[in-house]
Amino acid sequence: MTQVSQIEKWFYEYGDDVYSFLIYYTGSIDVDDYVQEVFLKAIRSFPTFEERSNPKTWLLAIARNLVIDKNRRKGLIKFQAFDLFGNRHIQTDPSNPERTLLLDEVLSDIHDTIIRLKQSYKDVLVSRLILELSVEETASVLGWSTKKVSLTYHRAIKALQKNLNSINEGEEKDYEEYLPK
Repeated sequence: MTQVSQIEKWFYEYGDDVYSFLIYYTGSIDVDDYVQEVFLKAIRSFPTFEERSNPKTWLLAIARNLVIDKNRRKGLIKFQAFDLFGNRHIQTDPSNPERTLLLDEVLSDIHDTIIRLKQSYKDVLVSRLILELSVEETASVLGWSTKKVSLTYHRAIKALQKNLNSINEGEEKDYEEYLPK
């Protein structure tokens, strides 16, 4: 199989994942040019791809580095907002509008709190919670060790819980069911 045909195969397999990742990472739904650039970079960098690596995480790492490079050139080193509903489908009961409204408020609070966390916490939370990547996949995408991913994830969850509790003292919102244990 040629390099181009292999990348084309990966485009059909992982293109949606790259697209979703770029939406979360840029905060924009207009990421078609980024997706195209990721796969062009993949073609150019194919000789450096190690066969034992996971192609999906390799492509996501290219996507992340592309956004960082573009933002660095523009002087925009910041994390944009993302849609917390992403890959998770939380069931709501249409006959209980109060519960639906409370759920919207809780998820909005979680989102607002995540975007105020430091960059490394945001990166690991998006990768683990939103994109549902494994520790190993997250390490590959972020260029970290698995130990650093686990430790940073643990600290990020603790910081998220602490910040949520401090901004909503006395309110009847239960964040625990929406956060990992």
